[in-house]
Amino acid sequence: MNQRSQRVAETLRAEIATVIRREMKDPRVQLATVTEVRPTRDLSHAKVLISVLGDDDQARREAVEVLIKARGFVRSQVASRVRLRTVPELHFELDRGAEHSQRINEILESLDVGQEDS
Repeated sequence: MNQRSQRVAETLRAEIATVIRREMKDPRVQLATVTEVRPTRDLSHAKVLISVLGDDDQARREAVEVLIKARGFVRSQVASRVRLRTVPELHFELDRGAEHSQRINEILESLDVGQEDS
């Protein structure tokens, strides 16, 4: 990713997070965090990775579904806050990176316990 794309991605991440936190009233998205924004090379689309606190997988999916349904609202709010010729189409996805890291740590800990028993 070039430097301009990185700046745009970080600006979008911050503004989308602000819109979710301050403008959206749905309680299902209040625990959502924008972890990363990945714009396409031409900045026409952007994948928005969302992390949702809690252990309930259903609640996580619902939060992402709410954001998918509200993406027009989020995009229009972001457009009024940033100076870009066009604001990319937003595509919300659940970020499972933290879950994968936690699972790897659990596996490593179980291996360590097995080594200590020997």
